[in-house]
Amino acid sequence: MSLLLNQPSKLCLGKPVLVRSSPLGSDSFSSSLQQTPPCAIISVSPCPYADEIGNLNIKNANERSVTHVDRALSCPLKHFRFGILGTIGSAHGWVATLLEDGRVRLQDDLNPAASYTDPKHICLPPLVTLPYCQTQLVTNVSMSSSSPEEEDCVVAIKFFGPQLSLCRPAAQSNSEWINIRISNPCFFSSRVMFSKRDGMFHIPGSGGHLIGSWDLGEHKDHPKIQMLRFHNLAELTMSKLEILHSCSTSEHLVESQTTGETFLIKWCRKTTRSMLDMPKMKTEALMVFKLDEEGNAFYTEDIGDLVIFLSRAEPFFPPRWLSRPEPV
Repeated sequence: MSLLLNQPSKLCLGKPVLVRSSPLGSDSFSSSLQQTPPCAIISVSPCPYADEIGNLNIKNANERSVTHVDRALSCPLKHFRFGILGTIGSAHGWVATLLEDGRVRLQDDLNPAASYTDPKHICLPPLVTLPYCQTQLVTNVSMSSSSPEEEDCVVAIKFFGPQLSLCRPAAQSNSEWINIRISNPCFFSSRVMFSKRDGMFHIPGSGGHLIGSWDLGEHKDHPKIQMLRFHNLAELTMSKLEILHSCSTSEHLVESQTTGETFLIKWCRKTTRSMLDMPKMKTEALMVFKLDEEGNAFYTEDIGDLVIFLSRAEPFFPPRWLSRPEPV
């Protein structure tokens, strides 16, 4: 499931607004935005004459049609199909896959904006599982900069449960995972994002009342915890409150690189059945709160001309030149 918020006037709750689902788009979202619009990989189909070639069906955010692109893949396409390599997330157009030996590989060969003839692959050290933790189920992947090749880039992997792992890919032979055990259970199923304004990785607690912050410095073992105070809740109608309490809700943090503003989004969904009688998650409501540095969270139905991309990959703000995006 991928979600696009573009509400120049009001955010509508009670029905999905610009919401579309795709089989693979949520895990293979590209946010490499210097020259290309955000896109979702709708599907990957095999090439009839070469196992190492895949045909990507891509939906650009500023186009209605699906584009077909042939890409040289880093491994046979069947590995992506049957989970020999497991895609665990993506950030800034780099896809993270978990190899059989426990290593994590960052690759841009699924990014349509990357080089076709010279795809880049960066292998990180094998993951180390902390006692009473697991490193197979991942909530998401985040990076502190647009490329893992940058010297100060830090890659963060948030696992379901207490473990958060950080690594500097550019450290080469000295690269290693810094594994952090999170003590507060409210962060166990939450997602991680990097704040350029604060220079820290933030994780919203379940319910959205707390934000925990970690880095590789003084807050590695002693996270910074901020409690949020919600305002303007009186604007919520009874029907909206009922939706909030009856749905499965996930919290997402996203920061605008142009304005420095941070938003907390509550994504409310219910389980429904599709035409094939298969269960799927349907968006019932979106609640957006604008955060300030003091921990105040102001409910708003107006985010101006900002556009927010929200999915199981890293949420982000597309550039302002993407003035009229299409649903993905």
